Amino acid sequence: MEFIFTLKYQLADDGYAMDELVERLGEAGCDDALVGIGQPGRLALEFTRDAPDAAEAVLSALDDVRRAVPSAKLIEVAPDLVGLTDVAEIVGGSRQNMRKLMLTHPGSFPTPVHEGSASIWHLADILTWLQARGSYSSASGVLDVARVALQVNVAKERRRLAEVGYKELEALIE
Repeated sequence: MEFIFTLKYQLADDGYAMDELVERLGEAGCDDALVGIGQPGRLALEFTRDAPDAAEAVLSALDDVRRAVPSAKLIEVAPDLVGLTDVAEIVGGSRQNMRKLMLTHPGSFPTPVHEGSASIWHLADILTWLQARGSYSSASGVLDVARVALQVNVAKERRRLAEVGYKELEALIE
């Protein structure tokens, strides 16, 4: 099955020329990725990877990038953090309809990760909620990739917080 996802990285100042970086990625198995290098110090790879499941697709891509550019620091696996407009695009609906669902079902609609003028949710939470309601069906594999992206991103943040000594906060937020 084919899975589409994006890996975003911060690059270290280790002197790789962009052409060399792209060549190293290709040699490491990232030839199924569109490489974005538009922002200085950043690297985005949009993969279309064939694998038995979403976890294998994402984890193998993470491994390939690590082998090609060991100093690159993972920022995010996407799709994960989304706004209502993003969700509407993914499920083929309108932002207004997504907002209506959120307002009409305040007790069951997934809780945002950030609430403000632009609220943000985990895509996996919203797709799971929509699927349970039978409201929308997303493209094959999108929910699976969103779940893996969420798991990788949360694991990355847990490790980062443990490194800076915030482990005692876990008991307070559960």
